[in-house]
Amino acid sequence: MADRRIDVITAVHAPAAPYLADAYKSLVAQELPAGWDWHWIIQEDGQGDAVSPHVPDDPRITFHQGRPGGPGVARTMALAYAHGPYVKVLDADDQLTPGALARDLALLEADPALGWTTSRVLDLLPDGTTAGFDQDPADGPIPPGAVVTHWKAHNFRAQVHPATLFVRRDLLLALGGWMALPASEDTGLLLALNTVSPGHFTREYGLLYRKWPGQATAQSPHTDDTERDARMAVIEARARAFRRYELRCPL
Repeated sequence: MADRRIDVITAVHAPAAPYLADAYKSLVAQELPAGWDWHWIIQEDGQGDAVSPHVPDDPRITFHQGRPGGPGVARTMALAYAHGPYVKVLDADDQLTPGALARDLALLEADPALGWTTSRVLDLLPDGTTAGFDQDPADGPIPPGAVVTHWKAHNFRAQVHPATLFVRRDLLLALGGWMALPASEDTGLLLALNTVSPGHFTREYGLLYRKWPGQATAQSPHTDDTERDARMAVIEARARAFRRYELRCPL
């Protein structure tokens, strides 16, 4: 039933396609309350032949392709196939930790005022070891504006990771999905969510964030100062516009 389904959205391009198998294993290992299930929407950023052989054969998975436009465009296109009340982000090269979906679901089901959740992240290094981050915030609610304030004060680095987002689908649609940026599109969404809705952070690890040479954030264009400054400027301007118009999402 769509009203008791979590839509897991994954954008993928050819270099990351071999990691879909590990992402799938982490999804299969999730345990959800009775009556709930997940639907994995895999959206290729492009229309080649390299990704489809890596898509697992499971009736809970749908695979779609489209014109290349970056991960934000791919994820937003995937929303066309999301019909459940919640959307979970899962990048193609990452893995959910055991219990992550159930924890996210329990938080939003218990508090209608919450619009989104995030969780701690472990970096998954090329040798298979993991590394944590020692400056995560305390477990608990995140009031509107807190992420934006921290992001501006810490060289445009948020204190919670957008790759762990679990969000109400209607709220995600109201914000237009992911920003149309070549990178940092998920950070832009996170700041927009934090401007219009309270969230929650859980200190239990919810994601293994793979570090590998082919990931987009490891490429030189991602750290180009001119482009980065422009991305940060439009992300901040968007959040500021939400505040100026006093936009809030009643849940």
